[in-house]
Amino acid sequence: MIKKNLFISFGFISLFLGVLGIFLPVLPTTPFLLLSAYLFSKSSKGWHDFVMNNKVFGKYIKDYMEEKGITLKNKIVALSFLGITLGYSAYKMRYSHMIYIFPVIFIGVSIHILKLKTIKKR
Repeated sequence: MIKKNLFISFGFISLFLGVLGIFLPVLPTTPFLLLSAYLFSKSSKGWHDFVMNNKVFGKYIKDYMEEKGITLKNKIVALSFLGITLGYSAYKMRYSHMIYIFPVIFIGVSIHILKLKTIKKR
């Protein structure tokens, strides 16, 4: 019972961080959503079904888990959103030395996304 409650608790934390990662470019989305799907699969069928069938991110998780990749469209959307949010962040922080980390983040995340298998649309 304690293990189940811990898995559910960490599943919610992971889900929260994954959803937050949609809006914050330095926070990864997919790993947290995959972790929440795994944790809920071990603790709560209802919450696992919610994550897997969510109309916003459920298909992305299924594609990633089942086929180990993402569609070309999703790669383009992810890279575009990454560029826009990092560009906006750099503009807002233009007088801070922190902007020098943004190109490193952009390159690292872009490499990861581009190295993922490109799957055909169903």
